[in-house]
Amino acid sequence: MHDIKDIREAPDAFDRALSARGLAPMSSSLLALDAERRALIHEAETLQAEQNRAAKEIGRAKASGDEAEFERLRAEVSQKKAEGQRLTEAAKARDEDLRDALLGLPNLPMDDVPEGADEADNVEQARWGAPRNFSFAPREHYQIPAVKDGLDFEAAARLSGSRFVVLRGAAARLHRALGQFMIDHHVETNGLSETWTPILVRDEMMVGTGQLPKFADDSFFGASMTGRGKIARSVLENYVTFEDVRSVKDVASFAATVEKAFSAAPTHEEFWLIPTAEVTLTNMVHGQTVEAAALPMRMVALTQCFRSEAGSAGRDTAGMLRQHQFEKCEMVTICTPETSEAEHLRMTEAAESVLQALNLPYRRMLLCAGDMGAGARRTYDLEVWLPGQDTYREISSISTCGAFQARRMNARYRPEGGGRPDFVHTLNGSGLAVGRTLIAVLENGQEEDGSVTLPEVLAPYLRGRTRILADGTFA
Repeated sequence: MHDIKDIREAPDAFDRALSARGLAPMSSSLLALDAERRALIHEAETLQAEQNRAAKEIGRAKASGDEAEFERLRAEVSQKKAEGQRLTEAAKARDEDLRDALLGLPNLPMDDVPEGADEADNVEQARWGAPRNFSFAPREHYQIPAVKDGLDFEAAARLSGSRFVVLRGAAARLHRALGQFMIDHHVETNGLSETWTPILVRDEMMVGTGQLPKFADDSFFGASMTGRGKIARSVLENYVTFEDVRSVKDVASFAATVEKAFSAAPTHEEFWLIPTAEVTLTNMVHGQTVEAAALPMRMVALTQCFRSEAGSAGRDTAGMLRQHQFEKCEMVTICTPETSEAEHLRMTEAAESVLQALNLPYRRMLLCAGDMGAGARRTYDLEVWLPGQDTYREISSISTCGAFQARRMNARYRPEGGGRPDFVHTLNGSGLAVGRTLIAVLENGQEEDGSVTLPEVLAPYLRGRTRILADGTFA
């Protein structure tokens, strides 16, 4: 979220930064709301001062026995009190309007972020590894004999619909090995702190990291059946058919009983399924003021993630490249403003080190302003080489968010040696998406006979085995 004070000081710069995001100027409307809010607050404070002055005069009138003046002043104070309450409520309403408007806006790009509308305008910064020269036409992951039977999209569709997969046998074992390798690598090699978090969160946590209110359609929402839901089920169990309901003699009495039970019951609990552990890890400092000496906090979590992919209908429907449910190793850093630049590079190199350990060719892309996520000031995408598609595909995004999320979360740090608490800076990045890494390992390691040669670093997680044969067994 943005600080309205910054917008007051540099409205033109704010509008230029929004323009880089493809948005219309907003400073004038935001500042108009702010001016109205401030005027109402000033008017309410002035009225409060007049009310306090009149209250003192009431005491003097009472002491002097001037009953008429006493009653006049008392009526005046009552009137000013009512008007002050109205002004305060109006100021609060304008404050909420301003906050809602600010919550709906994206972060501002940093000066070195290239201009552009979409991925075509991203800038390649570096490459690592050379794509393998195949003596045969490489297959896509779901066509490779070694795992073809282990990627069951039909069973998943029966269970849950499209964009899900059931993993079996070697594919499931390899998927698990990759996740375990990633978390171990980040803890032992990159010095991150392993963290386990819930995958169900409250609204305010999604607001804190920027998924709400604007991107609700991209996430999954659910509620537990407590209170009223249980009563509804009980009613259905006791009157299970239409004939049963018709047999109730006193329909009005029956309806009143149900209505009374519902009104007395507690409401259900509502949760969001996390789209990534960025939500839970970043919100570890939600509403907190941490000591500067405790920073940076460098965390990593391996979790299930859930995305509705509402804005990507029709994209990547073949295979398991784009799924509603997937596993990801997520990195989050909480730090001081002075160290966030160095932390962005450190986190990017941590993600790259996983790809290098797996010997997967990739390139690093600096995203243009129009292709970045809403919460980012700058984002590096790592794109892994997929020979089955003959192209690089995104496997990790590493973003620095500045104080944007911290302001939404009211997360601060207390400087060493004292001083006024300031907002922390937050960063997040994939290290990596496990399903997409599985795809890359399969496609880059495939052989002409249908088998797959696996990266050596995975051998300890597969009891020393380094290949999946064409029949789906390990060797």
